[in-house]
Amino acid sequence: MEHPLEEAGRSSRNIDPCVLVIFGATGDLTGRKLAPALYNLGREGMLPPNFACVGFARRGKSHRQFRDEIKEDVSTYSRTKPIEERFWDHFQEQFFYHQSDFDQDQGYKTLAALLNQLDAKFATRGNRVFYLSVQPKYFPIVIEKLKQHGLIYDVNETSNRWSRVIIEKPFGHDSASAAELQRHISHSLDESQIYRIDHYLGKETVQNLLVFRFANSIFESLWNYRHIDHVQITVAEEIGIGTRGHFFEEEGLLRDIVQNHMMQLLSLVAMEPPVNLSATAIRDEKVKVLQSIRPLTEAEFSHSAVRGQYGPGFINGQKVIGYREEQNVGPTSSVETYAALKLYIDNWRWAGVPFYLRGGKRLPKRGTEIAIIFKDAPGVLFQQRSQKNEPNVLAMRIQPDEGISMKINCKVPGPSSPIQPVKMDFRYGSYFGQTPPEAYERLIWDCILGDSTLFARSDEVAQSWEILTPILNYWSSQKNAPFPNYAAGSWGPQEANLMLGEGRSWRIL
Repeated sequence: MEHPLEEAGRSSRNIDPCVLVIFGATGDLTGRKLAPALYNLGREGMLPPNFACVGFARRGKSHRQFRDEIKEDVSTYSRTKPIEERFWDHFQEQFFYHQSDFDQDQGYKTLAALLNQLDAKFATRGNRVFYLSVQPKYFPIVIEKLKQHGLIYDVNETSNRWSRVIIEKPFGHDSASAAELQRHISHSLDESQIYRIDHYLGKETVQNLLVFRFANSIFESLWNYRHIDHVQITVAEEIGIGTRGHFFEEEGLLRDIVQNHMMQLLSLVAMEPPVNLSATAIRDEKVKVLQSIRPLTEAEFSHSAVRGQYGPGFINGQKVIGYREEQNVGPTSSVETYAALKLYIDNWRWAGVPFYLRGGKRLPKRGTEIAIIFKDAPGVLFQQRSQKNEPNVLAMRIQPDEGISMKINCKVPGPSSPIQPVKMDFRYGSYFGQTPPEAYERLIWDCILGDSTLFARSDEVAQSWEILTPILNYWSSQKNAPFPNYAAGSWGPQEANLMLGEGRSWRIL
């Protein structure tokens, strides 16, 4: 079977018929991401011809109401506008709604009956994808009920039907809770049936990382401690927490962004070439990176793991409130809305190269970027001037404006010969002339195909928590953090700048 990194067009791959069941179908994720993803997949011929979708949630509504709400969401949030009415009139007939509480046995019995009806109507052969867009506390009970009522199949059964479960983040709260969750769901699911989703891995630039590294010898030959000074990975957001106060008070920035998104990006940047492009081979190499990350000692916590919390400030000229004034946030909360880490990967390729990770809310602009900062050229010729040359930088933009840029030094025309950095820039949208698919489109499609390459494996999740849980424990023990310690609209606390040391600075996105 053709691998996704090699495909010329996604429709060339065989895809089984199936029913997709979305638990929590009335939630924000379904409206903003899942419904538009399904619409675009269907419009572009990427879904199987025999396909149906069932929304499972606690609110009572009819199939027609659910379809009308889905249409409104697609009209608002789809990357392609306006909605194609002719296609939608046919496509909406494949959407159905099922009302039940998540722990109600009768609801799963009636769900089974509905799915059997859809199998007969759409010839979906009993194949199932269950998408758990629910609070993490419901993961175990939903999976247990699905297994109890025969909706999750044994992987060893002789029939050709299959069942898979997509689990949204966060997977656990720390090392112990992640291990307990894995133990619990393992009673009902084989690892091959579990798809732990991280939508960052569905973005075009992230998928292109392996191609960029391993299909271009000019870069792979430089991808080591001999040529690279350090690596910066940034996930910056202008927005605050909005209505997610309850969630953020429990999670914080390290759990919400660093443990999943940023550790995934780090592992892809740093991994060794896999033996092939199979999901197993790629994920094996990612795990090796995480296993090689040097644990922080207690003495290093204070200067290699910086946290922050935004106070009042200005975003795009508009005054905004601080985190402690947000809805459902305690007035003395010590939850971090900013985190910066300095990590080392103790293997041959990356010996002595620091990896700097930073993520935060209420920063000056939205952007996610991986920046490779190369070592300075020898100072024999052009470093003797009063102004030091800037280092070469290779930057991969994950969002927005997905693309890759390279900063090099060039001579300015004229007799005085000043040297000035210039940027060579590649953007997916402008070069290929089309909007890249949304991450959720790719990931839903891959799950239906049974391709787990872009999903996190259990040992990846466990190893990531092993690295970050000691930091969380240390921060929890420091009750009197001086919060807030950065103003909304700034680039974070000053301690994060000091963490880089003399001669280095965070890139301005």
